[in-house]
Amino acid sequence: MKALYDVPAPAKLNLFLHITGQRADGYHLLQSVFMLVDWSDTLHFELRAGSQLSREDHGMELPPVDLSLKAAQALQAATGCTSGAHICLHKRIPAQAGMGGGSSDAASTLIALNRLWNLHLSRTQLEEIGLSLGADVPFFLRGHNAWVEGIGEQIHPLEGAAALPPARFVIVKPEAGLETKAIFSSHLLKRDSDHATILGFAAAHYDFGRNDLQPVAQSLCPEVKKVTEWLKTKGLHARMTGSGSAVFAKMPHEVDFQDAPSNWKVKTCSNLMIHPLADWVIEAN
Repeated sequence: MKALYDVPAPAKLNLFLHITGQRADGYHLLQSVFMLVDWSDTLHFELRAGSQLSREDHGMELPPVDLSLKAAQALQAATGCTSGAHICLHKRIPAQAGMGGGSSDAASTLIALNRLWNLHLSRTQLEEIGLSLGADVPFFLRGHNAWVEGIGEQIHPLEGAAALPPARFVIVKPEAGLETKAIFSSHLLKRDSDHATILGFAAAHYDFGRNDLQPVAQSLCPEVKKVTEWLKTKGLHARMTGSGSAVFAKMPHEVDFQDAPSNWKVKTCSNLMIHPLADWVIEAN
């Protein structure tokens, strides 16, 4: 019998995103809350003899070396592992959406292959590998909704009064995507937002703050504004997630979205309290 796993890779939403400064090396300082949602990719892993890695795509065509393959390669390089794997990636989370789909794929790959290859790496060790793949990967490895600061490396789980209550959301991805680099390099980007606190966030949760990237994104991709205005006609307060172009809104009641343009992806989701693979990772060796 072949050793294999099927694992989910959930998306995230940025409930708010404030840019508080910029470092001398060009990296932006931010504050945000990352929330897991149940819009997920699915990855299938099969153990292969030898060290060969391969991948097949379902759902949408991916680059020859995507973040799941890069994660597998990085795990082999960090550990000297000589095992191989075949990855079948069913891609559902849209690209260039600000939902962290590629980073989530990388995190789930590290978690699954750590188990499939019997490497027994701790969460901290996986995070060190994950950070080399993308700033959002450690968040998905932590497995909890989180307050995020710095350049994305300071991750604090939302607990107690700050914990997120269960809620339903609609996420709309217009046809056009956005390049993160174009937004962060814009001279129009606000880079001096006041520092927020977890206590202030906990008092408002889903009504807190704004996305500082959204005005620039809307200037580059007018569809972002079209989505927010369309959701406003439904009585929903919407904002962009991450660097876009996906837009989301909390749904206090059921809403009919059948009049959405055919080239928009519209999905209703629930938030997750914990990553489905959270208990697959040990805290320390």
